[in-house]
Order: sequence, then structure tokens, then C-alpha cells
Amino acid sequence: MSAIASPRERFLAGIANRPLAGRRAVGSPTSVATMEQMEVSGARFPDAHREAGAMARLAAAAHTLLGYDAIMPVFSVVQEAAALGAPVEWGAQGNLPAVLAPLWEEPEAVRIPDDLLDRPPLRVVLDALRILRAEYGGRAAIIGKVMGPWTLAYHVVGLQPFLMDTLLAPERVHAFLARLKEVTLRFGRAQIAAGADLLCLADHATGDLVSGAMYRQFLQPVHKELVAALGAPVVLHICGNTLDRIPAIAEAGFSAFHFESRVDARDAVAAAGRMALIGNVNNPDLLLNGTPAAVEEAARYALAAGVQVVAPECAVPPQTPMANLRAIAIAAEAWGQG
Repeated sequence: MSAIASPRERFLAGIANRPLAGRRAVGSPTSVATMEQMEVSGARFPDAHREAGAMARLAAAAHTLLGYDAIMPVFSVVQEAAALGAPVEWGAQGNLPAVLAPLWEEPEAVRIPDDLLDRPPLRVVLDALRILRAEYGGRAAIIGKVMGPWTLAYHVVGLQPFLMDTLLAPERVHAFLARLKEVTLRFGRAQIAAGADLLCLADHATGDLVSGAMYRQFLQPVHKELVAALGAPVVLHICGNTLDRIPAIAEAGFSAFHFESRVDARDAVAAAGRMALIGNVNNPDLLLNGTPAAVEEAARYALAAGVQVVAPECAVPPQTPMANLRAIAIAAEAWGQG
């Protein structure tokens, strides 16, 4: 390895929990696409959800404009649901897409099409990853992103009926997860083959809706299986206060966990053991509505706590100022200089 690490080397070392000397890694496994970045790159929502060149250009702005060490091109959580046939509103420049209606009421009704990976909402991601690998693969870490089966169930079954089943019909929950995990596995493997160095698995068993005990009961076994089968480093993202499940997430075998500011960084580090952490600079109060100085202070707190990769806590609102996002990289650079 060279004396001065590349951004790609720095990021991959961070998620392996072996940070290199100098600047700590910076990069988000969830969306950091803003309206300012859209204007500079010429790639805007909703085109960047559906056209590979636009998706790649906007994603690359995290590296070229913000100074982050990683590039992640999936800005929505609906690509898989759209490919399965769910109706989707693709949004506009200032907002994100949403699933309009579920698809299935019974686990037995779930059908994963043979041509899943050839359907436009997934093919665009694979094509964007190939573009990014060709242009930035030796410089920045390339992150793929897949929805986990829990998130997919919210989209194709419906959030309320699916969560009711966790209490009233747990066997249905297990059955839905068993069928939907095929989507995660197939799309994840395809993204690795297209050029992703690692995957973000977004599975929104948020602390606001799902207890730590429920995570262990329903999701941890599925996550263990997926991590073992994907064959690349996997970062888990879950929103909310997740302190009660961080040890179980580490036991599932994830390389790293991307966590929110509702978990104090010191508590997260203590709970994570050898698993690396990514986060956890607050989005609404600091990145969207705060100042660069306040963002830098929060980033320094995470670094001092031992967070291996400092980043926004979740997908940033498109209205977030670029100056606030750059402040994370500036804080990491200053930290590396002592």
C-alpha cells in the first residue's frame, strides 16, 4: 500500500475497522444528493432515478464536490418495489419517490420475476455502477445499495398490515421474509458483479416501530444468511434509536452499521465491539438547518468517540446546503492532521 492512502483504500479500511493513519474515512452508504449538486452536475431528480448516466453523474458529486471517499448511486428506496410491479411516484427535483400501493396480501402470492434484473428500475442501477467503476473505481469506493426484505415488505405488503402480523401472525412475517430475501440476494450479487466494492443493506426495522427483541426474532437470522451469501462487505442501515440491537447486528456478521444521531456515538462504539460504525451527523437540525461550524463539531464528536467512518446519519434532504455536507470532510481532514 502506498504511503498516502487513496480515498477508496481509506474507506474500505474504515469499514473493516482498521482505520489508516491520517484522515479518517468520510462517505455515506445512503443518499447525499442535493439540489445544489443537481445543478452543478446537470443531473436532477427524477431523471437520476431512471437514467444511468444521470444517476452516475449525481452520485459522483459526493466525491468530486463534497470530498467524500465513497460514491453511492441509489437515491431512492423504491427501485426494487418498482421492478416487482408496485406503482411508484418518482417525485421531482426537491423530493424523493414513494410507493403508492402494495402488491400482495399473502406470502403465497409473492412472485419474483425471472427477468427481475433486466427490468428498468434495477438495470439502471447496474448500468450506473458500471459507469462509476470505469471512471472512479481506482479512486473512490463504490457502494451498491439494496433494500432488505423487511423494507421490501413495507412496500409490497404495506407497513401497517406487515407490522400487525409481527404481533398477530408471526408465521406470515417469516414467510414474507423468506420469499422477499431472494430480491435482496439477486440484486445485491448483481451490483457486486457490476462493480460495487461493498453493499449497503437498508432494512428499516427502525427503533420507533420494531424492538430489539423483534429484530432478533425475525430479522437477525435472515441477515446472517444474506451476509454470508452476498460475498462482499455489507453495511447495514437502520433508522431510529437502534442501540438495543447493535450487538445483535454485530453478531449477524455485518462489516459495519450506519446509525443515526439518536444513538450517542460513544454508546454505539461501546455496543458494536469489533464491528465498524458509520455516522452519525444529524440531518434535520445540523445538516439541513445548521451551520458548517456546528456540523464540524458533531463530526469531531463522532471521531473522538471512535466512529470509523464519519457521515450523515441517513439520506439527506435534497435542500441540504453543500457547505454543511463538505464540513464533515473538513472536520475529518483536520482530525487527521492532529
